[in-house]
Amino acid sequence: MEDLFDILALVQIAAGLYLLWQGIVWLTYVRRRLATDPGFYAPRTAVICPCRGMEPGLERNLVSLCEFDHQNYEVFFVLASENDPAHSIVKRVASTSRVKANIVIAGKPENCSEKVNNLRVAVEQLPEEFEVLVFADSDGRPAKAWLHHLVAPLTDSRIGATTTMRWFVPNDNGLPTALLAAWNAAVVTMLGPHNQNFCWGGGTAIRRSIFEQIGMLDAWQYSFSDDYSLTMMIERSRRQIVFLPECLTPSFVQAKTYRLQMWAMAFATHFLYCATLLLGLYVVGNLTMESRPAFHVSTLLILPLLLAAIRGALRVIGVTEALPTLRSQIMSQSWIYIVLGVFVPFLFLINFFSSLIGRRIRWRGIDYELISPEQTRVLSR
Repeated sequence: MEDLFDILALVQIAAGLYLLWQGIVWLTYVRRRLATDPGFYAPRTAVICPCRGMEPGLERNLVSLCEFDHQNYEVFFVLASENDPAHSIVKRVASTSRVKANIVIAGKPENCSEKVNNLRVAVEQLPEEFEVLVFADSDGRPAKAWLHHLVAPLTDSRIGATTTMRWFVPNDNGLPTALLAAWNAAVVTMLGPHNQNFCWGGGTAIRRSIFEQIGMLDAWQYSFSDDYSLTMMIERSRRQIVFLPECLTPSFVQAKTYRLQMWAMAFATHFLYCATLLLGLYVVGNLTMESRPAFHVSTLLILPLLLAAIRGALRVIGVTEALPTLRSQIMSQSWIYIVLGVFVPFLFLINFFSSLIGRRIRWRGIDYELISPEQTRVLSR
């Protein structure tokens, strides 16, 4: 058993060193992007934000979408029904917005998720004058320069879409909120200067011509996930998805399915990590019970944890540089991203195995059955 642990531990240490190097590459990319001038490209842009129900800070989040330093845009808030609890807040924000803000009532979905249906209806109703589509979520609070930085790179016709990611900023230090923040933090470093990026539905910009060319409305017709479907269609068109860390979006809330290949690799990595730690604890326990020295086993057990903590620290450094206005709050909660991040692989495995049991999912009060990646059934509202 000790020999098996030694082998697994050495593999984890090697993997940890590689991932640490990747973390340094990611931080370098973040700093390079932050120093990059976005340019002057500012086409007519539609910011589309689907809404459903109440959530912490909703009104302030929606107001932030109306305050961008980008003169040539309109906001489209989309709800399934005027009876939605968020409708009164959306109406108030739209009426006081300094830019034109529209409210779209999409109706109930049939064979796709409500969010996807909201997006489809909003895009179908857009006037032809809009050249760029930007998708945002109601739980994010982007900065004023967010829209310009997200849209400007699309001047390069080789780019299929630009995207970013949320960064959860806990409003409290409760364990459930902290675990959610730590789990999401690990996702941020999956995006970077490579060709394996995925679109995040809370912050993605795409030229309307490309959106139509790849047949996105048809792809969304039976889809549950807006961003997974968009990622797949852009990849099939052999275009690039560019991650913009300068557009990281803070989300003040108390998961989601992305690239299948990426999660498969993550599962393998997390499984070996968890197996190594559990086996190490077992071996240390046995050696202690037998009054035998356990120093070398303890050292091999601690090193992967230390490397994981250092990767968490690199994330915090990069995010505080990308979100300077939230630096003090993020630093005061850095233990969440550094210490709890060490145990995120266990949370990942629990959720992975839970997802194997069934294909049903509940999103904002609606139950869905995921029949296939391209087909969804609405079970109850």
